[in-house]
Amino acid sequence: MKTTILALLLAAGIAVAASAQAHEISKHQATIVGELVDTGCYLGHNGQGAGHVECATLCINGGMPVGVLTRQGTLYLVTMNHDNPDFYNKLKKMAGKMVAVTGPVFTRSGMKAIEITTFKTSSAG
Repeated sequence: MKTTILALLLAAGIAVAASAQAHEISKHQATIVGELVDTGCYLGHNGQGAGHVECATLCINGGMPVGVLTRQGTLYLVTMNHDNPDFYNKLKKMAGKMVAVTGPVFTRSGMKAIEITTFKTSSAG
């Protein structure tokens, strides 16, 4: 009896975990438009805008991850496409500029990210 109950509880736990994990990630193709920011300064002290370009450039060149901050206030972490890192490396030179980044968008554990496949400068935001 105890073995049966334990087996049922274990099976239910595995089913719940698998279900939660399946709903945890979503993926779709999109274009995200916004300001290119360095994630460290943006998250740490709201570093953004024209007055922060020099600092953001230094931080990005030092290895800080980049993000696209939309006008709605959503921050997307930008990740490199492993098959073609060229667009990511070019994007890193655009700190403080409005960009339109295209690629697969992911959401996991509340974090949003876009794997860059292409980008262009944008006047919208």
